[in-house]
This record gives sequence, structure tokens and C-alpha cells, in this order.
Amino acid sequence: MKIHKQVIFNYLIFIVGLFIASLGVAFSTKAGLGTSPVSSVPYSVSLVSTLFTFGGWLNLFSVIQITIQVLLLRSKCNPIEIIVQTILAFIYGYLTNFSCYLLRGITVTGYFSQFTFMIIGCIVVAFGIWIQLKGGVAMLPGEAMNRAISAVTGKRYENIKIFFDIFYILISAVICLIFIGKLEGVREGSIIAAILVGSFIKLYNKTFDKLFKKNED
Repeated sequence: MKIHKQVIFNYLIFIVGLFIASLGVAFSTKAGLGTSPVSSVPYSVSLVSTLFTFGGWLNLFSVIQITIQVLLLRSKCNPIEIIVQTILAFIYGYLTNFSCYLLRGITVTGYFSQFTFMIIGCIVVAFGIWIQLKGGVAMLPGEAMNRAISAVTGKRYENIKIFFDIFYILISAVICLIFIGKLEGVREGSIIAAILVGSFIKLYNKTFDKLFKKNED
């Protein structure tokens, strides 16, 4: 019974992390300097097509990433994990729409304001991811796909992630240049986010470890 309560608690922590991360993505998109590499393709497509919302395209993108996992892993694929991933991915998509809705009344003008919102977005996204890691119950489809490709090819997970982050940025840039005529979904903010988010997560870990050690003493 205690184990079940702990699992439920961990999933609740993970979902809180999802919401915080989605709020960070909303800040980044509001800045207009490009969103995170993983979100850049759905965001760019949402600027071109109104068939789905940004969150809707995120959901579709997640389905594609989950499908790739299933095709790669085949019999080694864990059905329960795939189901959990799908549910969490759709929750994240809807939370992203909700977060964008919460910031709908804010107007960002001038590069300084844009840059400030982008930095806030990085801080918030990193905090959301850090909380998800503390939950430790699942991975979102993008990261899980990278893990599956790493397992099948034998390549390091970190290298696979870097490759796809760059790939997503390039695809987003092509979409924006062809259909909009300028870079919107991906800009300098995407590159800065790729650097800062990881750094902020490390900072949160160090701060948490220091506080935890102080409490132990």
C-alpha cells in the first residue's frame, strides 16, 4: 500500500514538473526568440498551419516519436511504458496550450523584454525538468526515442540527443523560411536555451544537494 502511495506521489510530482516546464515553454514562445529544440518543430508548424494548436502539434509530434520507438524496439518494447508515455505526452500538450492561454494578455515589445522573457523561460523550463527528474517515473517521448535509438545503434545517448536537437532546429528553420519567409520558431533563443537549460538543472541539483546536506547536519 505504501508503495502504491509513493508511486502516485511520484507521478503527481512529475505532472507538476510537466506543468512548470510547459509554463517555461509559454514564456519562451511569448519572447519570440525561438523555443527549445524539442518544441521548435511543433511550434513552427503551428505558425504555418491552424489545423491544430501548438499543444495539438506537440501531441502529434509525440505520437510520431512513440511510433519510432515501437518500430525500433519491437518485441523489446514495454507496452505499459508506451501507454504511460502517450498519456503524459498528451497531458503535456494540453498543459502547454493552457500555459500559453495564461500568458495570452501579455505583450512583449523590444528586444530587452524579449530576451528577459526568454531567460525566464529557460529558468522555468529547467526547474520543471528538474522536478520531473525528482519524480523519476517516466520519460517524455522525445527523450525516450533518443534512448531507444541509442539502445539499437549502440551510440551514446548524449550524442543522439545533440544530433536530434540540431536536427529539430534545422527542420524548424527550413519550415519558417519556406512558409513564413523569416525565422520564427527557431532563433538565437533556441541555441541559448539548449545551453542554459542544462546549466540551470545542474545549478538546481547543486543547490538541492547543499540544502539537503545542511538539513542532515
